[in-house]
Amino acid sequence: MSQVKENDTVKVHYTGKLENGQVFDSSLQREPLEVTLGQGKLIPGFEKGIVSMKVNEKKTVKIPKSEAYGDVQKELFHSVPKENLPEEIKPEVGMGLMSKNPDGSERQLRVAEVNDDHIIVDANHPLAGKDLTFDLEVVAIK
Repeated sequence: MSQVKENDTVKVHYTGKLENGQVFDSSLQREPLEVTLGQGKLIPGFEKGIVSMKVNEKKTVKIPKSEAYGDVQKELFHSVPKENLPEEIKPEVGMGLMSKNPDGSERQLRVAEVNDDHIIVDANHPLAGKDLTFDLEVVAIK
């Protein structure tokens, strides 16, 4: 039986959890994730966890933040004057916002703090600074 190796295209079911057991994402109620390894589309620890697995094999991998979304970077927190926000937006801590970069691409932000005249937005990935656990099952190797 073949095993997953670098550059294979695989289909994987997964459930991602935080250290406290809270599930943050799962493919079990939808199609499995199909991805080609080695293209940088997965966090490093997830990809390493799949390598050498066989079809129908299940395992749980613990991924340290360094092999997931990294540390929270303080330089990704920015102050935005409330007057720069669209009128219809009433910012609340935890709210997601979208920002356009000068090149036209978009970036997801989270409101980290709300003050009288400005807000602090956080451009870190929501899972930055967290160790993650994934339950994995390889369902196909192409």
